[in-house]
Amino acid sequence: MAEALLRERLPADEREFEVQSAGLGALVGHPADEIAQKLMHREGIDISGHRARQVDSKLVHWADLILVMETSQKKALEADEPSARGRVYRLGEWGDFDVPDPYRQPEKAFEQALTLISQGVSEWIPKLRG
Repeated sequence: MAEALLRERLPADEREFEVQSAGLGALVGHPADEIAQKLMHREGIDISGHRARQVDSKLVHWADLILVMETSQKKALEADEPSARGRVYRLGEWGDFDVPDPYRQPEKAFEQALTLISQGVSEWIPKLRG
């Protein structure tokens, strides 16, 4: 959801940013959860083609900025890839919040996650422009 929202909300003249999604415990090759697809469809964004992938060293070294959902993910990524320090931030960094993983939770948890993701993306857009 975060990848799609960030990509969607970047102004057209700033879409040279390449936005990719990967997880620390991703179910590689699996599509986005059906609930996530439904919620994003309501936002006018189709994520049906999304397939999960695992974050790896190559992706970490490629990225100028890495946004994670939770503090624990930031710590784990920096422990596994010390070179990532200084480039890893929470999506909720500016609002000082984590985005809990809604996986295997009811729709309400996905709605709450999407609300937080939307807030985080909105807070990051001006920072990316700066």
